[in-house]
Amino acid sequence: MYYLVYGFLYLLSILPMWALYRLSDAIAFLLNHVFKYRYDVVLSNLKIAFPEKTDQERLAIARQFYKNFVDNFIETIKLISASDKFIQERFQFDQNVFKPRETSGEKLQLHLGHNFNWEMANVAVPFQTTIPWLVAYMPIKNKAIEKLFLKIRTRTGGVMLPATDMKNAMIPYRNRQYALALVADQVPGNVKRAHWMNFFGKPTPFVTGPEAGARLANMSVVFAQIYKTKRGFYRVSFTEQSKPIHEMEKGELTRTYVKFLEKTLKADPSMWLWSHRRWKHEWKDEYAKQWIDTAPVPGSENYELRINN
Repeated sequence: MYYLVYGFLYLLSILPMWALYRLSDAIAFLLNHVFKYRYDVVLSNLKIAFPEKTDQERLAIARQFYKNFVDNFIETIKLISASDKFIQERFQFDQNVFKPRETSGEKLQLHLGHNFNWEMANVAVPFQTTIPWLVAYMPIKNKAIEKLFLKIRTRTGGVMLPATDMKNAMIPYRNRQYALALVADQVPGNVKRAHWMNFFGKPTPFVTGPEAGARLANMSVVFAQIYKTKRGFYRVSFTEQSKPIHEMEKGELTRTYVKFLEKTLKADPSMWLWSHRRWKHEWKDEYAKQWIDTAPVPGSENYELRINN
């Protein structure tokens, strides 16, 4: 099965980008207007995040989201046969975060969201730094697709670590320098142990692993935002946390990241993965000890006063 899938996608990948983008446009139209792929989820998420926008404004964001969503996968398929030059020309970032650490030996943790095109970011970074590039990822259940994506994601030297077994996956690197990329907007598997805070005004669970890992290794932390400069071309901006992790209170790093993520989504909302159910878990009073927001705990008297006012 793997070789059939790989062979078909390889042939597809050698098509010129203009042809692949024509295909992308057609698929995006079908997903949005015909099959309405996770359409209710996308619009529900956008209504929660942007209640101040009109229905037409949210529909416009949704249309552009579907285009970016399909472009993300078409561009990922292109990576099967793309040259190194192709990748380096299309994904760039400032070296100020990595260069000083290449000689210092300092470890680095990067937090980013599901902003397009995270797959291209994964293969582009190793070209531009000598620091070993580690990426936490969620394994794919289909073995053929899992093997294919691992081949793409590791083609430039990046190391993929399964998020389902990070503790053991990190053992070979614990005494070495590395830069670890974490998609920190994942919906946690266990919401009872998650960090809870307001995200676009609604109580939302966030994974605790990124903050816990940074604290354990006493690492510097950088937040990353991916921009699309034009179709197929991306640039990353980095926001380095000036406050050392050991000086932060529990939950402060996660809280800072969530505010950063919210700000980036407001600036360019169509670049995020709105098709996943970010708010599928409802707040319960039993999660009160996991509340890290500076705002009052949901259900408390102060929270109700804040909402009503």
